[in-house]
Amino acid sequence: MTASNHSATSTELTTAGSQPQPLIQVSVLLYSDDFTTRDAVRAAVGRRPAKDVEVVRWHECATADAVISTVDHERFDILVLDGEAAKVGGLGLARQLKNEIFNCPPIIVLTGRPQDSWLAAWSQADLAVPHPLDPIALTSAITTLARSGVPAA
Repeated sequence: MTASNHSATSTELTTAGSQPQPLIQVSVLLYSDDFTTRDAVRAAVGRRPAKDVEVVRWHECATADAVISTVDHERFDILVLDGEAAKVGGLGLARQLKNEIFNCPPIIVLTGRPQDSWLAAWSQADLAVPHPLDPIALTSAITTLARSGVPAA
């Protein structure tokens, strides 16, 4: 959770017969040189990928230089990088960020196909979602990483 979003997580959700759960608010950086891929990711995830997870901010980048500069100056909870981006793919960029950014946020890479999972492992990404993008797999990846960043009570 970012410091700015941490204070905004006080909203409580209740379900019948369960304890109230905090609403996890996340900011996401999305990198792809293809605007249709960026649109597809945002549409698949939506504003509320789960009852307890809300995406409060999307920041889109179309170049690797923009990603590096933005991650250097701003804090994000999750990075989503397109492994099929031209010039600098998200897999190589993920590896660079994991090795160069102190406390790098969790990274989801979008791979070209399911067989590219070995490349995702090489990139040091936390999770991988293959093309064609499956909305269920993408929302699951976002919610898994969002929930893993929740501080213990």
